[in-house]
Amino acid sequence: MKIKLFETLIFAALLSLTANAQQADLLDKVNLYIGTADDYGQMTPGATVPYSQIQVCPDSKPRQHPGYDYEQSTISGFSINRLSGVGGSGCGGNVSLMPDATGEDVRLVKQTEVAKPGYYSVELSNGVWFTATADRRMAVERFSFPDPKQAVLLLNPASAFDKVYAARFEQKSSSMGQGYAECANTCRRGRYRLHYRLYTSSPFVLDTIADGRKRLTFPELSARYVEVRVVVSTGLADELDKMPEQAVWRTDFLTMVERAQRQWQRLLSTVEVEGGTADQQTIFYTSLYRTFHSPFQVTDRNMTNYLGTDNKPHEAKGFQYYSSWSLWDTYRTKFPLITLLDEGHSSDIMQSLSQLYMTGKKDWSTDYECVPTVRTEHAIATLLDAYRQGISIPSLRDAYPGMVAEVKRLSLKSPDQCLEASGDFWALGQLAAELGMKEDAMLWKKRGEEIFDSIWPKEFKDIDETYTKMKGNGLYQGTRWQYRWGAPMYLPRMIELVGKKELGAQLQRFFKEELYNQGNEPDIHVPFLFGRLGMPQETSGIVRTLATESITHRYGGNDAYPTPFVGCAFVNQPRGYCFEMDEDDGAMSAWYVFASIGMYPLIVGEAVFELFPPLFDKVTLHLGADQKTTVVIRTEGQSRKMENGKWVNGKYKSVTWNGKTLPNFQIAVKELKKGGELTFHF
Repeated sequence: MKIKLFETLIFAALLSLTANAQQADLLDKVNLYIGTADDYGQMTPGATVPYSQIQVCPDSKPRQHPGYDYEQSTISGFSINRLSGVGGSGCGGNVSLMPDATGEDVRLVKQTEVAKPGYYSVELSNGVWFTATADRRMAVERFSFPDPKQAVLLLNPASAFDKVYAARFEQKSSSMGQGYAECANTCRRGRYRLHYRLYTSSPFVLDTIADGRKRLTFPELSARYVEVRVVVSTGLADELDKMPEQAVWRTDFLTMVERAQRQWQRLLSTVEVEGGTADQQTIFYTSLYRTFHSPFQVTDRNMTNYLGTDNKPHEAKGFQYYSSWSLWDTYRTKFPLITLLDEGHSSDIMQSLSQLYMTGKKDWSTDYECVPTVRTEHAIATLLDAYRQGISIPSLRDAYPGMVAEVKRLSLKSPDQCLEASGDFWALGQLAAELGMKEDAMLWKKRGEEIFDSIWPKEFKDIDETYTKMKGNGLYQGTRWQYRWGAPMYLPRMIELVGKKELGAQLQRFFKEELYNQGNEPDIHVPFLFGRLGMPQETSGIVRTLATESITHRYGGNDAYPTPFVGCAFVNQPRGYCFEMDEDDGAMSAWYVFASIGMYPLIVGEAVFELFPPLFDKVTLHLGADQKTTVVIRTEGQSRKMENGKWVNGKYKSVTWNGKTLPNFQIAVKELKKGGELTFHF
């Protein structure tokens, strides 16, 4: 198949982006198609940069929640935004463009599809070649037509993955139009508003066709392609007016691709891994890549103001404002990982989360969001964890009254809500202590303990035949077996009630009887509990199995499977996760990263990692804003033997940090960030 000159140049640029061979290899180790097929992850291969509200990608017809389904070749168009694997109905899918006069039965020629960090391209069945890249607020799309006289783009101003409350688009000049869309967020909880301008490289004529779409034709087109640049605002009314048109076209396409990939190279290079299989390295770097998709940096272009959730403009004093949250899932894994690996942005992210308490924070999306977003509960623990990792959050004390108001309205209607609330009160008590509020610290500590004691002994202490039932007694998305471990900060109390030896035996039974659900979040921390029950060696084998081997999945997100799904939870292919396993905006990706490097944040807010041998022979972390602090994680004397047809690693005896034994197989993140060597001795 003949490839057009522009695409040939793009491919050549992708091969020679950097003189650093190692960094080039890291980009090659990212497979953007993992988890993009059917309901096996709900991810997409769109063109984006870190923390960008732009992700340009085709939308399949019929589509999955984030728009794209690898196994569907027919498309409805190319849209500019989406969230990764959040389930529900998804959100985003705006400003859809279709390079076809009818917009019907247009298909991707799958063998031509190329997706790299910061870049996407494909040929269509109608002969059009599509290429895209992005920056934080601009989608760049190039449509190469086989016949320039037939060049036409169909714009759907009302495209979205869920309900559209309002949409419009009008032409403002010969090569620029302006639009607006107000849409439902995930599960129709709250709304976001998108203001944008669409610029074209050649003047267009605009008319409306029968289905409400806008048709753009290009009577003066001299080249074989039309380049479209969609600039989005962060919600402030006059922001688009302040951007001169020459700034839109200042940087050419190839330079933007190179810039995007340099940003991805910087983040991917925070971790070096040695050993493991090629597939394991690919899954690892793809997971690391997806960790940094959100939140979105949404300060205005002058880097001075942002639109708050109270629908008012606010000044960003000394920080850049971020939005788009899925904290119910991501607070467990993604944000502790971002705080560890990307300290340069973490302070701004946490300052933004803190600001929500002063501008109208709710558990779910508000009606005044500037970008697609989902949920914000458990923000207190997220902030506490970052603060204890050493991240500066200047507004934390100002946010405290909002946190108090939040915990006072927590629902206690179901057992899982009670467990989660007990953890939120624990986190608030810990944060109050950090802020020097001793009386408040004792008050919230006591309240958390009261809630835990009101529910755990009654609902979760004594195991019976109801424990395997999904959603029993009003549980949200899990069984009593899975939720009983849901408040790990109260593990000492569980030990008092059950006994350490018996609780450990019950935890072993949980995994032996395949009652764990890797496909959903309530129990993803449970494999890392063993160390605190005096059995740290148990964690390593279970985690390695979950990350690399075929396992039996008895539960989906909402019910038990009639027939258990047997397979790997993480695979280097489009059906990359187990069935119904949402990636959840980086939550599962970050879980895999932690599982691979040998540490996990069991109790978010402690800023302490549980330690176990890494999946790889050697892991090197480059920490700090300048990435100059080095942590080496390795094993010494490790051996493997065959048991029951499987290779099994020997048991490790101790772990040392800079030569000193860590007795509890734990390390404080602040200590880790000083740099050094973590060694597991077998």
